[in-house]
Amino acid sequence: MQNMKPDSKFNLVKEMLETAAVIKNFDFSQTNAIAEEVKATGKLMLTGEGSSRIFPAKNLMYYFQKKGVDIAVNTDGAYQASEYDLSKSVVMVASNSGKTKEAVTLIKKLQEDGHQKIYGVTATANTPIADLPNASVVLSCGPEEAVAATKSVVEQALVYQSVFANIVDCKCVTNNQEKAAVLAEQIMLQEYDAELIKKLANARMIFFAGRNDGVAEELTLKTNEITRKRSDYLEGTYALHGIEEVLCDEDVIIFIEPWESEFEKMQNIFEKNIGATVIAISSKETPFPTIKLPELCGYNTYFRLMAGWNLLVQTGIALGVDLDHPTRARKIGNAI
Repeated sequence: MQNMKPDSKFNLVKEMLETAAVIKNFDFSQTNAIAEEVKATGKLMLTGEGSSRIFPAKNLMYYFQKKGVDIAVNTDGAYQASEYDLSKSVVMVASNSGKTKEAVTLIKKLQEDGHQKIYGVTATANTPIADLPNASVVLSCGPEEAVAATKSVVEQALVYQSVFANIVDCKCVTNNQEKAAVLAEQIMLQEYDAELIKKLANARMIFFAGRNDGVAEELTLKTNEITRKRSDYLEGTYALHGIEEVLCDEDVIIFIEPWESEFEKMQNIFEKNIGATVIAISSKETPFPTIKLPELCGYNTYFRLMAGWNLLVQTGIALGVDLDHPTRARKIGNAI
């Protein structure tokens, strides 16, 4: 598929495919000092806006809770975080541009309060998020021209995950880097069934359902930015608790790694009763059209996210939209 190759006319496709190299070359040791601070305090607040927060922060929270690590990890937008007592927390503030208004405002407030454990994460050097905190991680992925962020989202998530890896001494993320990069590229180059893409292109609304690990929620935002279609995020099994009242046969529900125990109910509610289209992104076989993914310790959530990107990019191409430049959305949503 010519449009999905690195020489695509769209920057979004090129930047998305560069994510494989971001994974391969990432330095997990760069957050050693931050990890020591987090271990010492036992509290970590991850904040930012949009794609700088949704997947990176919630993915880390998922890993900490799944492993049962005795560290409190929380996330909220910067303005809401500014209402909390963060005096005993390590605070990591992410902004791709380095000049998101809410993030800069929070840092200045914390500094006025005498906070000494503020760390920035940004793709852009010589900006407030790079210069104001006690220390910052400046991403190496390079600039993104497309409004929809891809490679920077993954590198931000890896920065956060490296904190986890350094705290629990998790070797699989470093041992699997090269293999993960190869698999990631394969996932992002896969061409999907034309009828499946047609269903998405013609959908009235696209829903993403799945764990609160940032994948489904981030893909909901990407649906708006890439395909210009309406989308909603259904956390966990929320899709099975009343949403059917407002669905119709023109809707598409994409389940991320759905629970097998609910397959029959999903079929009855969405396919048989409503006539909606159900798609699964999963490492396991399902009774629905399924984008089958490999499993690899430390990278499964990334693979799910990338499969979703690919699905949305192919849908956007089918719709004939400019993947790089939405009509209203801006690269920096709210700059200082």
